[in-house]
Amino acid sequence: MTIKAIFFDLGGVILRTEHQAPREQLAGRLNMEYDDLVKLVFNSESARNASTGKITADAHWSAIAKRLRRPDEVKAIESEFFGGDVLDQELINFIRELKKTYITGLISNAWSDLRAYMIAKKFDDAFHHIIISAEVGITKPDARIYNIALEQAGVQAEEAIFVDDFVENIEAAFELGMQTVHFTDPQKAMKLVKKLLA
Repeated sequence: MTIKAIFFDLGGVILRTEHQAPREQLAGRLNMEYDDLVKLVFNSESARNASTGKITADAHWSAIAKRLRRPDEVKAIESEFFGGDVLDQELINFIRELKKTYITGLISNAWSDLRAYMIAKKFDDAFHHIIISAEVGITKPDARIYNIALEQAGVQAEEAIFVDDFVENIEAAFELGMQTVHFTDPQKAMKLVKKLLA
């Protein structure tokens, strides 16, 4: 079946932590292990609630600051935590090129502030459809979030490619019938997408 749509994940794919130093320095300042800080931000109960839209991103960061007993440092903690994150402009431009011929979409496990971030950073235009877990109340690898994306794009699973850095998310998409690319490196990922489209 002909490919009509290509969906991408955001975190770990388009937006990646390229520099560990800011996060390491924050962990040190908070007298924490790096991994414990990451778990608190991404795998705590408030993180899960933020990812499904039960609470806002601001409420999640407030909960983190409270847990760390630094309630007055909410913005500073958030800023430092993401200080080493970099948007891959080459990959964004690649998606913009794909958009000329194919339907492009984002499927991201993210909080309520992602859409505003994408607009502020001026790359929301790379996608026809943006599916954010906090807005739909479902996170990957739940099959329902992929089905929402496919429905919005008006394509069958067999007509779509999905690119993600988490194996479980890739496996879930593959089980639905989508072509998949496990993201480990931007150049490899772009090459594999081109191969699937050839």
